[in-house]
Amino acid sequence: HIQHVSIRPGATFFLPDTDGVKIHENVRPLANEPVFQKHYPNAFRDTSLLAHLRGADALRLVICGMMTHMCVDATVRAAFDHGFECMVAGDACATKALVHEGRTVAAPDVHAAFLAALSGTYATVLTTANIIAQLSL
Repeated sequence: HIQHVSIRPGATFFLPDTDGVKIHENVRPLANEPVFQKHYPNAFRDTSLLAHLRGADALRLVICGMMTHMCVDATVRAAFDHGFECMVAGDACATKALVHEGRTVAAPDVHAAFLAALSGTYATVLTTANIIAQLSL
């Protein structure tokens, strides 16, 4: 589990000691599951995540979360660069609309574009149900 805590000046969300930094009840870690706090979109940057995964002899990662265009994208690309096989649960990720040069790009389009960019080279993008089925083999 990765928890984003913002330390960026001017940040308006993921602020320490606020509701925005809390892990949602639906994905609350079990007692034996570690939680890594991060301050950047890439979950490997300035965290002990890589050392933990190497220590556990992990080869494949299943990645999901918020936001597809930021943390999911940055973490998947970094994981790939570190040699991990990545699976992204596309239906367990979400993002928001973005504005570029005065044009609003709807959240579903941002989400689809980033998953499409990750799919193939950086990760296998599947539904949660398909990932569970594959891991159950």
